[in-house]
Amino acid sequence: MAGDGEVEVDELCSYAVDAWVADPAILTDEPALLRLLTDAALAGNAKVLGESRHVFPNGAVTAVLVLSQSHLSIHTWPEFNLANIDLLAYGRINAERMIATIEAGLSPVRTNVSRLLRATK
Repeated sequence: MAGDGEVEVDELCSYAVDAWVADPAILTDEPALLRLLTDAALAGNAKVLGESRHVFPNGAVTAVLVLSQSHLSIHTWPEFNLANIDLLAYGRINAERMIATIEAGLSPVRTNVSRLLRATK
């Protein structure tokens, strides 16, 4: 295991981010959210293999990028001003940079970030 909060290349790590925003308009903007996920993947040196998305009747969005290293997803709850972001990261990607890119794009007023090292052996 790496020291000083760094994740080693062979470690598998899950990130769960809850981001509350002041203006829920971003939470219903499916093209902007997909662009944000793609920008985050690029910032973290992740390779995008595919994508899927769905807009619900209330405007909420679910979008998922399938990465060669795993996946990155966002689920929005405009009625709560909330976005839930999930990232499963493995290999030579910078998950911290990916999360920072998403946070910058959402401009949250409050966030909760959980990181969990996953077993690979």
